[in-house]
Formats: sequence, C-alpha cells, structure tokens
Amino acid sequence: MGLRPSCTCVFLFGSGQQRSSGDRHRAMGAASPSGAALAGWTVAAVLLQVAGLSLFIYGFFPVKPTLPGFSGAESYRAPSCAPVGGREDPALPPDQLRSLYRELSEVPRVYDRLVLMVIDGLPAEFVLGRGGKPPSKEMMEAMPYTQSLLTGCRAVGYHAKAAPPTVTMPRLKSMVSGAIGGFLDVALNFNTQAFLDDNLLDQLHRVGYKLVMLGDETWIKLFPTLFHRQDGVSSFYVKDTVEVDFNVSRHLDSELAAKDWDALVLHYLGLDHVGHIGGRQSVLMTPKLKEMDDVIRRVHAAVTSLHENSERTLLVVISDHGMTEVGNHGGSSYEETDSLALFIGHSVENSYCSPYDQKETLQVDLTPTLALLFGIPIPKNNIGVLLPELFNSLSDDQKLRTLELNSWQILRLLQEQKPAFCSENCVNLKDDFRVDMLPESIDEKLCHLLSKAFASHRSSLLHQDSDFRSVEATGHSRTALNAYSDFLRYASEWLSHRATDKPLYVLVSAISLMIISCFSLAGIIFCVFEGKSQSQVEHNSECDSDKHWHLDEAFILMGIILYVASLGSSSFVEEEQYIWHFLTSTLYLIFLIKTVQSMLKDSNSTLVQRAEAEILRRNNSYLTSYKLTPGQPIGRKLYTILIILVAGRILRAWHQGGINWVHFSDISKILTQCDSSIVKSLQIISVLVVMMLYAVSLNLLRARRMLVIGLWLSHLSCGLLVMLHIWKSQVNTSVLMNHSTTSIAQIFYVIASISITCTVFLSPWIFPIHSKEAEPTSSSGFNPQKAIHLHGINHSVFLTGITYTMFWCLLQLLLQQPINAIPVLLILLQLISSVIHFSLNKSLHRQWVQVVAMQFLGMTGHFGLGNTNSLASIDVAGAFIGISSYSTVLSGILMFIITYGSPLLLYLGMVVYMSVKESDDICTPWQIRWSSILGKMIALPCLLPLVINSIALTSYTIVLLLMRNHLFVWSVFSPKYLYVCATTVCTYAGVSIIAMTAAYTCAVFSFRTRVFSFRTRKYRSM
Repeated sequence: MGLRPSCTCVFLFGSGQQRSSGDRHRAMGAASPSGAALAGWTVAAVLLQVAGLSLFIYGFFPVKPTLPGFSGAESYRAPSCAPVGGREDPALPPDQLRSLYRELSEVPRVYDRLVLMVIDGLPAEFVLGRGGKPPSKEMMEAMPYTQSLLTGCRAVGYHAKAAPPTVTMPRLKSMVSGAIGGFLDVALNFNTQAFLDDNLLDQLHRVGYKLVMLGDETWIKLFPTLFHRQDGVSSFYVKDTVEVDFNVSRHLDSELAAKDWDALVLHYLGLDHVGHIGGRQSVLMTPKLKEMDDVIRRVHAAVTSLHENSERTLLVVISDHGMTEVGNHGGSSYEETDSLALFIGHSVENSYCSPYDQKETLQVDLTPTLALLFGIPIPKNNIGVLLPELFNSLSDDQKLRTLELNSWQILRLLQEQKPAFCSENCVNLKDDFRVDMLPESIDEKLCHLLSKAFASHRSSLLHQDSDFRSVEATGHSRTALNAYSDFLRYASEWLSHRATDKPLYVLVSAISLMIISCFSLAGIIFCVFEGKSQSQVEHNSECDSDKHWHLDEAFILMGIILYVASLGSSSFVEEEQYIWHFLTSTLYLIFLIKTVQSMLKDSNSTLVQRAEAEILRRNNSYLTSYKLTPGQPIGRKLYTILIILVAGRILRAWHQGGINWVHFSDISKILTQCDSSIVKSLQIISVLVVMMLYAVSLNLLRARRMLVIGLWLSHLSCGLLVMLHIWKSQVNTSVLMNHSTTSIAQIFYVIASISITCTVFLSPWIFPIHSKEAEPTSSSGFNPQKAIHLHGINHSVFLTGITYTMFWCLLQLLLQQPINAIPVLLILLQLISSVIHFSLNKSLHRQWVQVVAMQFLGMTGHFGLGNTNSLASIDVAGAFIGISSYSTVLSGILMFIITYGSPLLLYLGMVVYMSVKESDDICTPWQIRWSSILGKMIALPCLLPLVINSIALTSYTIVLLLMRNHLFVWSVFSPKYLYVCATTVCTYAGVSIIAMTAAYTCAVFSFRTRVFSFRTRKYRSM
C-alpha cells in the first residue's frame, strides 16, 4: 500500500548548528499559542456559535398564530369588528349543543356516522391517475373495487395537496384542524404531544359523538382522552409491513357491526412502510394495494347496509402524504405532496362523472367540509375551503349558507391577523360589481372580494324569494358560489403564508454572535499559521519557505467563495451535489498536475544523480550498494490521484440528479432494475474488500502480535455478521419481522463497540515510548533520557484511526441501502488514497490544503450516497436495523449515522492522516511539552473543518434571513438550513473524536514518559 506511520520524529540532540534547548523552547513559546490556550479559545468560539444558532432558530422558525378556545354558537353569527375572543357561551350538554348548532346553522346534517380511513403514504396518482389520465393498468388491477366506485360515479376523488413538511404528525393536525403548522413540526413528529387547538375530533366529542381509533398511535398521542376505544401501533418501525395493518383489520368486523360509535378512525401504515423499504416499484406494493382495496370493499359494504337502515355513513379514504420514487417523504415535491382525498357517500353520487379529471384541492379543505357535513362548527384556526361537490344533496340556498359560514370563520381569523380589517366596512362598500376595480393593498382586495360575495348572496336570496326561480335564480346562485369561492381561496392563500412576525433584532443578534464566532475561529487559525511560519523560520525549513500562493491554495479559497455565493440560489441549493463534485474533482485534478510536474522535475534530477553515481562507482567500488528509487514513490503518488478521480467520477454517476433531475438515469437505477442477487453480490464484495484492507493495515504495524490478531478476528467476525445480515435480509418478501437479522445487527453493535473501545484505551499503552531506531549512530551529544520519539504516538494513533475507519465502513455497509455498498467502498478508497498521497507528497501540498481536500471528499461522498437537501432523501428504513422496538433516541442516532456516513468517515480518516503527516515541526528537541505536541497534531485537522463549517453556517444564516419572504423559503431554503445545522453537529462530533483521541494518546504517553524518566533517574542514582 505504501502507507506507514511517520518514522521521522526522532529527538536528536547535540548538533553543532542547533541552539540550546531552552532558547529554542522560548522562541517557540512566543511563536504560537499553547495547546491549552488553543483549546480554550476554540471551545469559547464554538459555544458562541451554538448560542447564536440556537437564538436564530428560536427567532426565525415561525409559530403559526392561533385563536384560543373552541368554536361554538358564535360561529353561526356574522363577525363584528369587536376584538376576537369575547364572551364564552355557557356550557351545554352534548344533546342540547347538537340541537342548538342544528338550529343556528340553518343547514341540515348530511351524514350521521363517519369512517375516516387513512392510508399512510398513498399517492393520489395510484388511485386517480395524473394529468387527467387514469392510473396505470397495474394500479387499476390492484384496486378493482375502488376503481368501480369511481367509474360508477359513487365516489369522488381529489388530489389533495399536502403542505410541507410531508410527515405524518403535522399532516394529521392539518386535516383535523384546517391549520398549517410550523416548519419545525418535522422535528416534533418523533415526539408527538397532545394537540390542544380547536379541531374536528374535539368538536365531534363535544356534541356527544363516540370515537373509536385503530392504527397509528400518533392519533392517541394527539388526542389522549377522546377515544371511546383505541388500539394503536407504532408508526416508526418501518420494517414491519404486515403486523401494523393486521392489528387494524382484525378489529374490522366487530367494529363495523358495533352500534356504539359515531366516528371510526382507521390508520393503515403498511403501505408507507413498503415505500420506505422498497420504493414505489417494490414487489410488495401491489399486494398492499389489493389489501387496502379489500378493506375499502368491506367497509363500504357495511356502511351501505347501515344506510338502508336510515343511518347515513360517510366513508372518507385519505392519505397524509405521498412518496418519492424511492419511497421517502418529507419534502415539497409533487410526488410527496400529492395525497388522496376520496369521498364515498350518498351526497356525491351522480348520474355522470369524469373520475380521472385532475380535481385538485388542499388537504386542509377536509376540515370545513366534514364540519359542515356533520353539523358542527368549523374549527377556529381553519384556513381550508369547503368542497361544494360534496353538498349536492342540499338546495342552492343551503349551499350558499355553508359558504357563508366558511367565510365568517375565515373572517374571524383575518381580523385576528389584521386588526384594522373590518368586514362591516366591506359590506357597506358601493359599486360592488365594478370589474375594472384594481385594489392595490391586500386589505382592499379582500374587502372587494368579500363585498362581492355578500352582495351576490343577497341578490341570490332575493331571486329565490321571487316568482322567477328557474334559470335566472340558478345563474345568481352560481355567481354567488363563484364569488364566495374567489374570496375564500384568496383569503386562504394569504393565511397559509402568514406566520408570527419574526423579531428582527433577535435574528440580527444571533447572526452577530455567529459572525463573531466565525472571525474568532479564523483568528485562531491565523495564530496557528503564524506559529507554524515562525517554527519554519527557526528550523530553516525549506518545505514551506515559499510564501507565494499556489494554484491549489488559490482554488480552495475561490471554491469556498463560489460555494457561499451559490447558497443564495434556490436552484443551486436543490442541486448542491454539482458544486461539491466540481470542487473536489477540480482540486484533485490540480493535485494531479502538480504531481506530474513533480515527477518530471524528479526525473531530471534522478538522471543527473545516476550520472554522478556512475562516475563515483568507477572511482569508489564501495558505493555500488547505493540505491536510487525515486521512481517508485512517484508512481504511487500518481496512482493514488488517479484512483481518487476515477472513484469520484463513478460516485457522481451513481446517484444522478438531486431534487429536480432525480428522473435522470444513473447506475443506481440500472442496478435496482436488475436481479437482486447482483446487488447482494456487490454488497458482499464491498465487505470483503474492507476486511482485506484492514488486515493489510494491521500488518504494517509492529505491534504486539496478540493485539493485532485480536483486532483482526473481531473485525473478521463483524464482517461475517454483515455478510450474514445481507444474506438473510428478505427485502423482497412479505416476512413480518426477521428477528434473526435484528439479532445479527445487535451482535455486530456489541462486538464493534467493544473492539473500538479496547483499541482506543489500550493502544497508547502498547507501543514503546522510546526505540532503538531513534538512537543516533554517533554519540555526539546524545541524551538518552530525552530520546523520546513519536514512533509510539504515530503507531498508536494510526491503529486507532484505522480501526475507527474500517469498523465505520462495516457499519455503513450494514445500515445503508443495498445499492450504496459500492459508493461506501469508493469513498473508503478515496480516503486511503488521499492519506497515502499526502504521506508521500509531504512537501508538495501544504497541510491546510490536505485537510481541506479531505473535507471536500467527505461532502462529495455525502451527496454521492444519494443524499440531497430535501428531507425526503433521509433513509428511515435503515434507522431500525438492529432495533426490535421503536426508540426515538436510538433510531435518531442511526438515522444521523446513515445520513452523515461519508463526512464522519473522512473525520475518522483524519485520525489516520495525523499519524502519517509530516511532523518535523513537532519532533524537535525543544518541544518536550506534550501540550505543544498535542497542539501541533490536532490544530489544523480540528480548526479548519470548524472554520469552513462556520463560514457555511454563518453565510447561509444570513441568506435565510434575506430570503425570509421568498416563495421557496419553507420548501427549499428552510430544509437546507436543517441540513446545515445537522452538518454543524456532524462537524462538532468529528472534531471531538479527533481531539479526544489525540489528547488521550498524548496524555498516556506523557504519563509513561514521566514514569520512564523517574525510573531512569532512580536507576542511575543507585
């Protein structure tokens, strides 16, 4: 491999050209900060950054303004300009409250019972097609009964657009309250709390409805006291595609026959889990759709018999969100927001229909529709608009009354958002029907639309009361319906983007803290560079005596500027992978050019040396053993760069697209369509290569044989466990839960944890603190007490780093999607090749360039594994490998490990890099202080990632503040900010591992050195 821990660090004393140890020590102390000071200032800067980030998140992400309490009898009265939230109606028994609502509403209740069937993750196009075209033949054959209801005009379906983030908990809250929650609901999705705002279920409960819930336990967490009966299942254990649905269906016959409920909620999770495991094209998808179709058939048959017994039941089949092609969700793409809303009941039956027309609505429109169909007040914070097609059984004036009630409820919400807005002033406007009127402000347009709707309603009522009730009356009713719809849609659109005002002073203060932190870290780096420059002057170093900027250094700075500039473009944010692929491939191409130039230069010098050697050989026969082998390392330098560039090109082609171009063909899509045995073979090959690389790496060390054998056996056993897990994983079968694979993963976790822990704690105690290799051949001034070399430190750090890296790769091969096995191996090869190249080219690239290059590799690999800046690319399925039951903490940790596998791998590889880098400035006779050695080891590997991440974090925070009113602020820029925050956590974790590993190693060697010195002095005194 050409990789070996650095052997150059020997303390040689007594040279006539060197200054005294004390003078050297004082010079270095003035040149650079001590390790303790460096660590202290860095920690302070990081804490300042964390404070600024926390303050910004608190101030920026909105909390949707809500009205307190629950709607009551006041919702059936026209709103006044008085402040909202006046007197409360006296509490009435459920029966009296139901009668009061029926009397005040002036609209008869359309249905008596409700069956709300939620099919988690079902895209609307599976049932209704897309773009006016019916669904595919396979989908229609999978749900024949549902399709017969649609084509028979006994059901009406809508493409109900879900608001991002498209995860379950906020979508359920939107469906029952009509309000769109805050963006950070995506985080609360994993820790659901009781929902206290006004909502449909509470309103039904207040009028005496008995509620039964079967399925996703999120409903129970949101409404812990409402259900008469309940049976919940965890929604996060996505490996289960059978039990979660069987647990619902096993109660179906008994519940449908029961008479003691008025609303039945069925939440099926299996289809969403199928998507997470295998995507839309999974072989489990068709059987699952057939299962759901059979449930719809059973429920519809039961409610039809109830209707014949004068109990009118509405069956609503909805989905909380859709899914991407690979089965994930959370973002704002069409595939993720395209949810289903299917209504089956007598009020939607018609003699003629077009079932596959692209009927679009919003998911929140379900709330006012169901409220008015069941004769209860619309929840206070609803921004939805009722669906008129579901009220076909009502007369025209009753339909207008429902729209009026919806408008009054929206008006109350508008008045809360705009205290100066008064509906009474709008009603008194003249010239209501002037089409040439172009309102300039939001208030004026709302007023104009509202006055037009109310005036049209009055006109329609006048014609209803007159003798001309036919064509003219119908025309006025249609005009009024359209006017109400225009007002409601415009008001709903405005309210959907309305949030609490962001306190600008808080945001500016947060950004100020982050800017101070960023400059502080940059200042610390500057001090380190100044110290290194002074050190090189003291050493008369030729390595970095050149003060000119090199091409690779200039490109890195320009690349960082280019990346920061790209953060202001939504298109570049969505396709960020292209930026990183460009930066990394171009930087290593520059390395290739410099390597070739170095080869040519060395080749010329080698020819001269050979000529001189030939002359000397003729004159001095004892020089015949002199060897010139510069060509061998030069060749390895070239090969390593070529490996990195080729691997990078394959990574780029593996997952093509990102967000907007995800439909592009790439290697992963081609392999997905191939036989699964091919993918499994690639997984096993990847595991075998990782095991082989670890064995070769261990062979490079001169460690105790038992330790090497023990580590190799533990890694071998972990590799065999991963291969066994791959072999036993039944992705394409409907096996309930494979307990054997769970046990295999758990055993892997135990063995890997023990092996890594033992390596970290024991390796500094195994390698010698002083070696015969360090002793000089001459005795001029050599002090054996200070012949403490860094062989032991380098070997210890190398062993720890290579153990980190190889076990991490096995963990990634266990957790990542099967299609990502080769990308994980390619990233590992890039890491090893970089470390070898930098160890061979110690004078070709400055150390800070090497560290930045490895960080670039980590971010390129992050996108090479299929990650994007959309929440939909997060792999949820892998977060439950080895977990037998749902755990928020454990699954969250595994999800983070999967998502940031590549950057963390490069940080772990940085530990290996520390052991093989050029360390001449460390291994000097005057630097006996271990704190100085530690500072020199970890200064740049820790500080540079922190600085680069701080620049990205601070820059994007400023961008997000400037884009706070942008159209894509919640669909593009805010998800990216969550990733930026997670990347910051990843950077902190990686830097902490580097620092703690080096600190512990140096602490142990410092202790052993003092013990060795004490024993030596004691021995000499005897």
